[in-house]
Amino acid sequence: MQNTRVFKMSFAGVYSHYIQKAEKKGRTKEEVDKIIFWLTGYDEKDLQEILNNKTDFETFFKQAPQINPNASMIKGVICGYRIEEIEDELMRNIRYLDKLIDELAKGKSMEKILRK
Repeated sequence: MQNTRVFKMSFAGVYSHYIQKAEKKGRTKEEVDKIIFWLTGYDEKDLQEILNNKTDFETFFKQAPQINPNASMIKGVICGYRIEEIEDELMRNIRYLDKLIDELAKGKSMEKILRK
């Protein structure tokens, strides 16, 4: 998986797509934010700063307060790759987030999405 171009993409640009994807399926921005907070340890104030600064994905994940220890429970295929086989930690974290947003859009309960 060599698509390192995504590392330099603005998180704000992709965040709006996450919101659109969720809302199209009857889910909310608040649920998307809850997923982001769960995965990264950021809070609402941090997220707003990230969006305002147009922080890239690489910086977004490198500065995350704490990747949730249960993130390793996220399994499956995203973009044709099995998440648990992605060796690059940054790419794996990005795909974790993609997978969680997909699960939200597919109607899974927040309890299952957040691996409770």
